[in-house]
Amino acid sequence: MAATVVLGLLFFMFSIDFLTYALASLNNDVANTLFMATINPFVGLFIGLLTTALIQSSSTVSAMVVVLVASGNLSLAQAVPLIMGANIGTTLTSTLVAFGYIMKKKSFRKALSAGVLHDIFNIISVIILLPLEIYFGVLSEMAAWITLGFVGESQLLNGEAVYQGFFLRPLSIYLSQVLHWPLLSLFAGVLILVGSIKMLSALAYKSLITPNFKKVRKHIFHFPFRSFAYGMFFTAAVQSSTITTSLMVTAVATGKVALRRVFPFIMGANVGTTITAVIAALYKTEAAISVAIVHVLFNLIGSLIFLPFPGIREIPVRLAKNFGKTTANTRVVGFAYILLTFFVIPFFLIYFNQSEAKPESVDKSKQPVAREISITPIDPPGKHP
Repeated sequence: MAATVVLGLLFFMFSIDFLTYALASLNNDVANTLFMATINPFVGLFIGLLTTALIQSSSTVSAMVVVLVASGNLSLAQAVPLIMGANIGTTLTSTLVAFGYIMKKKSFRKALSAGVLHDIFNIISVIILLPLEIYFGVLSEMAAWITLGFVGESQLLNGEAVYQGFFLRPLSIYLSQVLHWPLLSLFAGVLILVGSIKMLSALAYKSLITPNFKKVRKHIFHFPFRSFAYGMFFTAAVQSSTITTSLMVTAVATGKVALRRVFPFIMGANVGTTITAVIAALYKTEAAISVAIVHVLFNLIGSLIFLPFPGIREIPVRLAKNFGKTTANTRVVGFAYILLTFFVIPFFLIYFNQSEAKPESVDKSKQPVAREISITPIDPPGKHP
């Protein structure tokens, strides 16, 4: 099992490096067109939300954001709203799981309350932290400062970190040359990344779901901080908050755990899911490290707002209970909530922004760079400075 996990980890690291190289191989004009919408932080938020809702993996989206920044196609400030949106988008699955109990009114009310609790927690965190990031650069400034603590100023060249890749780079170059077309390499890189995360999740999940772990689980929810720690550990191991929060929906629906006791576990799961972005940044690209730190900071600060204070912890719980009661009585409210929040509003906001935007209006020289750590990707074969 240990050897299989190591191979899975190497496969994941290769997928990150190959996707980074494929993105660096794209023509800059193509990259500008693809990611121009993220200049607007609110649109970036909904791009992260919609993308994660569609592929149902914030781990995949956060890892892709890491490689976008590492390849030079996305700035750190642009990446922050994407990370926030991914945290909201990943909650869709646990909400959908609740609809499996739709024929049993009492169980449905409990399940839906547990499902939307994760949504409400992330939405409140975004409402608090996104304005602070837009106007003061709280998360990106902190991430840049912490990153300098890791890599030191001596490793920065004229304010830029030079990306050299890591030991799997020759394999990435070889596969890119075999595929020949940059867009084909990009598509293959996304498929490899998704496959590697799914494989790691399956391996870790099998190793944790054992009879001994089931016995330990009885003691998880007695104390909030212990529950938080278990949620963080379990989610870091399976690299999917979707799995752990969906399990909590079932536990609440069947009456095994009270909703307010599940909340600290969900907050821990939010922090634990950042492990993928951290692993994705292991090749020590300074910009990639900064993105991973942003992801950790967002989820950690959001948890610290609620976890230590029982009174504040009750706010999302009560909102979730009220929503569960309303939807149990009028089920169309639940369907409307899912469609509007995760698909309709994000899609139309992104669509109208794209239709109004003009490529020539993007002037990178006028974008704020004070709190960004940029990188200079190596030139792939066939590209000239």
